[in-house]
Amino acid sequence: MFPNQLVCPAAPVRFLQSVLPLLLCAGLGATLSAQDPTAAQQPAHQDMSMPAMNMVQMNAASMFLMDSMSGTALNPAAWPAPMLMRPVGTWNTMYMAQAFLDDTQQSGPRGGDKFYSSNWFMGAAEHRLGTNGAFEVQLMLSLEPATITDRHYPLLFQTGETAFGKPIVDGQHPHDFIMALGFQYALSLNENTTLQLYVAPVGDPALGPIAYPHRASAMELPQAPIAHHWEDSTHIANDVVTAALAYRNFKLEASGFHGAEPDEFRWDIDSGPINSWSTRLWYFPGRNWAAQFSIGHLTHPEMLEPGDQTRTTASIEYSRPTPGGSWSSSFIWGRNHSTYTKRNLNAYTVESVLPVRRRNFITGRMELVDKDELFAGQPGLEQFLDTFYGSTFRIGAYTIGYTRDLGLFRYIETGLGANIETYSLPASIKPYYGQHPIGGNIFFRFRLAGR
Repeated sequence: MFPNQLVCPAAPVRFLQSVLPLLLCAGLGATLSAQDPTAAQQPAHQDMSMPAMNMVQMNAASMFLMDSMSGTALNPAAWPAPMLMRPVGTWNTMYMAQAFLDDTQQSGPRGGDKFYSSNWFMGAAEHRLGTNGAFEVQLMLSLEPATITDRHYPLLFQTGETAFGKPIVDGQHPHDFIMALGFQYALSLNENTTLQLYVAPVGDPALGPIAYPHRASAMELPQAPIAHHWEDSTHIANDVVTAALAYRNFKLEASGFHGAEPDEFRWDIDSGPINSWSTRLWYFPGRNWAAQFSIGHLTHPEMLEPGDQTRTTASIEYSRPTPGGSWSSSFIWGRNHSTYTKRNLNAYTVESVLPVRRRNFITGRMELVDKDELFAGQPGLEQFLDTFYGSTFRIGAYTIGYTRDLGLFRYIETGLGANIETYSLPASIKPYYGQHPIGGNIFFRFRLAGR
């Protein structure tokens, strides 16, 4: 599916043995013959998967833009996106929102507990420009700077960014208040070809899979993947410029952007020179599938870490509508190469959500991640471990969960859920994490319902 010269390193046999049942269960072995037989005759994202009743007349470029979920990234076209669409004058508008009220408990010497809310709201407005063109403005907001206190929530083995001038370890940072502010233009050159331009003071460059807050397979999980900074952390970047060309079932993109992660002050818009780049190739075999391969160079992404990163990712996503939701799964690989340490660190993620009888959702996520920042800020301990055990530790994280829709409101999908995370880790760091660290979440989920 991807170019032969770009081969993803094989995951360990133990991981594949645990992952394959989930992949098979999630329907990734389904054949394309079960899909719409006309799908191969048209670009997978050229007809809209969401209801468009009472909308201002849309051309092909309009529908192309309204499919974008995070910057220019896409879920499979068959995914029934939970969104409200309304005409406002000569504009078509779209709204999506999701929030979790979550109580998390993490065990062991480095665990913690917290009641917090992760949340986001997205609005987009689209307008036709001539016969073959369209323009869209996209705004995404989050109240996490206020609803996640102390600039992080507990998440064992998570690393990335800073809080109070120190590296965050065993915790996940909140998103910025302005998660995205972007402007897009699309022009249909002919029946099979579309040109797309994207400019964003805050946005998502063409690097990695669609970000986890908007990924179909992750919609019932309140916590971030611990592989986030290997796969999709650039979904909030500054001064992004992207050009893309879509032809039939392919889409090729190139981006320039400012490579540094957002700073600790989450209420403003950061900025900087366009000093980083990325390119991404999408392939859509049919409406149920979306695959991408991407590579990018990030200039000094982490505030407290010297050097640059080269990030490479590949992903396959599958989504099939079912009564009450969508059976969605993802397999994601990411690799970070540090120009300072010269290390290649890999991450593998498999996740799935399965609706059962309309109101029930079973979720799962499995990860393997190479971590070399677990003892950042502890130079003595870090040096000791490096001398006797090496500098990199492979962590496994295994999450299983359940959500029950309660049906309390007409336009808000309300659910009560819980999940549990178990971990595998090298014996050398068990004195610092415990023999069997575990985490758990009990949450309410609120999501704007599509009508």
